[in-house]
Amino acid sequence: MTGEERQAKIESYGQAHHELVTALGQFPAAMWQFKPDADRWSIHETVVHIADSEANSYIRCRRLIAEPGQAVLAYDENRWATALDYHAQSTDGALELFKWLRRQSYLLIRNQPAAVWAQTVLHPENGTMTLDDWLDVYERHVREHVAQMQAVYATWVAQR
Repeated sequence: MTGEERQAKIESYGQAHHELVTALGQFPAAMWQFKPDADRWSIHETVVHIADSEANSYIRCRRLIAEPGQAVLAYDENRWATALDYHAQSTDGALELFKWLRRQSYLLIRNQPAAVWAQTVLHPENGTMTLDDWLDVYERHVREHVAQMQAVYATWVAQR
């Protein structure tokens, strides 16, 4: 990845909270608990997942910078959604947590020297990851979930 490409991704990464909040505005809050199928997430669950994912991302980023060569943890996102009862958690709280975590990581990564971007960690599912790999995953994470939410909304509208 070139320096210009990385900077563009970093800026996109930094805008994710705004993009998420803007996207959520298109879905009536009354339907956020709607599940299109038992094995698919509601918009509410997706918002809480985004915050939990960001908490894991926050630690992974810091491990990449401060402790390269070490392992990072994986987690079972579907198990978390069930065991942590995502439907009972606050989406407002999740959005605030996501905003804070994303902002702190954005501020940290935007001025890292080139050598840091090549450092690696070992992810149990994804193998060796660089900070560039980490950025690639999390820069698109919210956008991918917004598309998922749009599909949930379309199903809700179709079933009305």
